[in-house]
Amino acid sequence: MLKRRLNDFRWSVLPIPGRLMAVIFFVFLFVFPLINDARYPLLIITLACIYAIFAVSWDLLSGYTGQVNFGHALFFGVGAYGSALLYKYLGLQPWATIPLGALIAALAGVVTCLPALRLRGPYLSLLTLAFPLLLSQVARAFPEVTGGYIGIRGLPALAASPIGRYYVCLIVMIVSVLIMWKLTDAGSKNVRTGLIFHAIREDEITARATGINTIRYKILAFAIGGFFGGIAGGLFGHILRTVGLGVFAISLSFQAIIWVVFGGIVSIYGPVIGVFVLYPLVELMQGTAIGEYRNLIMAVIVILILCFMPEGIAVRIRDKIERQCPRCKLSNAAWRRECRACSASLRHVADG
Repeated sequence: MLKRRLNDFRWSVLPIPGRLMAVIFFVFLFVFPLINDARYPLLIITLACIYAIFAVSWDLLSGYTGQVNFGHALFFGVGAYGSALLYKYLGLQPWATIPLGALIAALAGVVTCLPALRLRGPYLSLLTLAFPLLLSQVARAFPEVTGGYIGIRGLPALAASPIGRYYVCLIVMIVSVLIMWKLTDAGSKNVRTGLIFHAIREDEITARATGINTIRYKILAFAIGGFFGGIAGGLFGHILRTVGLGVFAISLSFQAIIWVVFGGIVSIYGPVIGVFVLYPLVELMQGTAIGEYRNLIMAVIVILILCFMPEGIAVRIRDKIERQCPRCKLSNAAWRRECRACSASLRHVADG
């Protein structure tokens, strides 16, 4: 078994620059505490892991199925408050409250989807925008339950040390991203959701005409996006050990969109790159001379990306370092002249 896995790694990862860079990136994240174990850098990367789950969950829902959600913070907030309330009233620990909070967020995704099934385009986006505003008002209206403006404090930590908390969030992020990547992989032989999500995004009417139950899969997409958004919210609450009304902020939903657009929509790895580039950059600006202009700088960066690299920076880099064989559709390094599998010429691919 081990020999087979090593052989798969040798032929499926090492020859493809994008996959090799991803492996190096995750190895770097695993050794980062050995390089710098200061509290603040560890907290920044820990939060980046959480936001990466959140951004990828938005890409799964809005990028892959075309159900553009402007209120994705709803799932983040439901997961955070669900986890906090389960601890406050039932005394459950994070290993139980976070998955249960994520299930509540998945249920919220289903409830959100039901009135939106007949809506498309801007009408759907505006409807989803209303839900986190509604939930934040509900949380504010019952301070004896939710803590009101103060929120719920004193949540238990995920681990005893900052390094322990870092590794918990990193591992959960990797597992979550891999699951979402598998669920959206149109080329998967075992999981067909990716192919169906693509079909719904491209032409829902045609997908329905071919016999696909588009309503079922749209509900499934909202439930999956809600679940992983809830995972991110639950982790966030236990990392900061407090949950407040800010978890429903509309700005959080738009931050996810910015991260995805910057990295590359409909790519899974694009949102991860977007978060790990933009979020630490914004945090590093705080306390500096340009800190008060950080939002303006981020806006300019996003505008430049939209103008010159609308597919996203991660996708642009991948297209520069990889080529797809026109015969067998296998990915190859950009500097190869022949496909590593079928020996077909790649020169015309480079010229194109």
